[in-house]
Amino acid sequence: MGQNSARILLINPNGSETTTAMMVAIATSAAGDGFDIVGATATRAPQMIVTPDALDAASAEVLEIARARRHGCDGIIVAAFGDPGLARIKAVMKLPAVGIGESSMLEAAQHGRRFGVATTTPMLEAKIDALPHALGLQSRYTGTRFAEADPQELMRDPARLRAALAGAVEACIAQDGAEAVIIGGGPLGEAARELQPMFTVPVIAPIPSAVARIIRLVTARAGS
Repeated sequence: MGQNSARILLINPNGSETTTAMMVAIATSAAGDGFDIVGATATRAPQMIVTPDALDAASAEVLEIARARRHGCDGIIVAAFGDPGLARIKAVMKLPAVGIGESSMLEAAQHGRRFGVATTTPMLEAKIDALPHALGLQSRYTGTRFAEADPQELMRDPARLRAALAGAVEACIAQDGAEAVIIGGGPLGEAARELQPMFTVPVIAPIPSAVARIIRLVTARAGS
């Protein structure tokens, strides 16, 4: 990409460089020409955030990373599904910033659709439930279904992860009446892409949702 490319900072609140590289690759593919995606990984967080305390703790470091890198980017993506630190970034910085949680829910709710979430982290259920309420989408939200197995074990076995998430997606559709289903988690980005062709209802991958939204915001800001 050329020197005139807009630069998007993707902050991974999970402490895994491998996960960051995977998410940057997905985001780069979704962004296309004219946008450089650069990753930053939290250093004080666990490899995968699976508890409310870890999600809350990530907020401070996400804000620190955003502040430290703000002069080298045109927009920011917070790439954990609970959007830790996003509200503070929006409150104290002028740069456009989005989270993969809010972005995917806004996309899923388009055209009045009822939507659910399929993911692997049952201890984060209350945090996930809070997102549609904060976005004014609670009347469209059908709830979250969880893959049946330990989240860490599933991440080590991509085929088992995909199958377990497919079961959760099916439950969202068949039992809850969801008309779109979000795969709820940045580290689940590859599984989300693989699941999309398996269902007739839209399966929303949150990283591309966030990329599309930040591009719209960055482009609008550049044109204003």
